[in-house]
Amino acid sequence: MIHKTAVIDKKAKIHSSVKIGPYSIIGPDVEINENVVIQSHVNITGNTIIGSGNKFYPFASIGNDPQDLKYNGENTSLIIGNNNKFREYVTINPGTVTGGGLTKIGDNCLFMISSHVAHDCIVGNNVIIANNVPLGGHVNIGDNVIIGGNSAVQQFTRIGKMAMIGGMTGVLKDVIPYGLSLGNRNYLDGLNLIGLRRAKVEHKDIFELNKAYKEIFNKRDILNNIEKLDNAIKANYLVKEMINFIKSDKKRIIALPK
Repeated sequence: MIHKTAVIDKKAKIHSSVKIGPYSIIGPDVEINENVVIQSHVNITGNTIIGSGNKFYPFASIGNDPQDLKYNGENTSLIIGNNNKFREYVTINPGTVTGGGLTKIGDNCLFMISSHVAHDCIVGNNVIIANNVPLGGHVNIGDNVIIGGNSAVQQFTRIGKMAMIGGMTGVLKDVIPYGLSLGNRNYLDGLNLIGLRRAKVEHKDIFELNKAYKEIFNKRDILNNIEKLDNAIKANYLVKEMINFIKSDKKRIIALPK
């Protein structure tokens, strides 16, 4: 059902099952797949592809120009996966030419009121971004990450799989997978053990990850500490993911314990 006051460009590709509420606006290069619900006063524009089962709440702005002074109307894109919720006043921008041209959102995510996803961000699956959280440009968020309310993530920052960011944290440094990060300027405060247990990760794997974490971050020379790890511990899949994250190319330094 499309409300009679909605403004839909004739070139937009909209599945017949999509519901669009009063005064919403859909641009010409938008593609919306089945069972999407768009409530009132939502603006969706740009080269935007929206998967199935998504829900957009009033005053969300999706696909409008990147907030980048270098952007000059280039043909860039936004791709949104399936079964996400975008609450009131959420804003999501497409990519830029210098950043790869694409902003991408995975599946089953929740973007709470007034959260923002800037240009060229990559957000994984099952991510929860709480109220008033901005992601700067080129941020990369792994699966199952939770970011607490009123936090802010600086551009080019990486947050690894199943990490948790405490509320009101300024994230200026990369956060390892499974890490817990807090602070006015973020530091590591251990592992997201509650999240790991809720995900039903085996106790043995959690124990080995925790042991590796303590040894890697025992001293400031973390790369040297990694080399000294027992090979049996290195073989643990959680530990492997953490080590690969630390060693991979990055723009930001890794957050360390206080």
